[in-house]
Amino acid sequence: MAVPVSGPMARFARMRALLALPAIAAAALGGSALLASCAADDRSPVRTQAAAGSAAGPVEQLGVRVLDVLPHDPKAYTQGLEMAGRTLYEGTGLAGESSIRRGLPGRRPTVRVDLPAPLFGEGVTVLGRTLWQLTFRDHIAIERDAATLAELRRLPYPAEGWGVCHQPGRGRLVTSDGSARLTFRDPRTLAATGELLVTLRGRPVPRLNELECVGDRVYANVWPSDRIVRIDTGTGAVTAQIDASGLLSPEEQQPAEVLNGIAAIPGTDEFLLTGKWWPKMFRVAFVAR
Repeated sequence: MAVPVSGPMARFARMRALLALPAIAAAALGGSALLASCAADDRSPVRTQAAAGSAAGPVEQLGVRVLDVLPHDPKAYTQGLEMAGRTLYEGTGLAGESSIRRGLPGRRPTVRVDLPAPLFGEGVTVLGRTLWQLTFRDHIAIERDAATLAELRRLPYPAEGWGVCHQPGRGRLVTSDGSARLTFRDPRTLAATGELLVTLRGRPVPRLNELECVGDRVYANVWPSDRIVRIDTGTGAVTAQIDASGLLSPEEQQPAEVLNGIAAIPGTDEFLLTGKWWPKMFRVAFVAR
């Protein structure tokens, strides 16, 4: 369910929606045009996979069961959230206010590094001893030491940075750019190695944002809403829709923005959810509605 964007960031949200319109419009034209454009150039090393929309099984309709409520920094404009062991990593955005943080869930971060303006931080993902942090439209990805968060190097990033997660079993990153596509990337060079069109019952699902990899599945926020989709990365088909609305009270929601932050808790079927400027973080299980 979509959440009205209000408050001092309403203009930014409208601007970002306008920036995303070309990608959304392209997705609305259907997957065939996208696939044809990619197939037209056989020299391209990147291939787009078509989702088996009509052949996919039923789409589960899930909600959230709250297991615990944790404090969260209400000044954190959350862009990426990920657990590695017992450690929570959070990337925040906005030019001049972006950061990367490390610590225990619900506690004050033990390590924090701020990004220099005008960099706008986006998704983050951990790869053992290092992590990647994307930027929105700065065309830069930053590799960091996972323990100290010190910057190790920067690489050019040709796309808009939205979400990123790691599939170690596949040896690849999965990234989003606000469209209905997921792009697979080499975890060392960030070179694109493939693309996947995400569909729900055969229709593209645009505005894919923050990502969380769990095995061969990817959970993605659909911006700007409290809706999460679970994606089969073998086919691109959405296998579940998760309604995460109603976590904040109306009073808490007024100064906050939309849900944006999904972190699977290792060794469990549970997740941490939070959002931009949310005062709380929720430990939840996804359950049948």
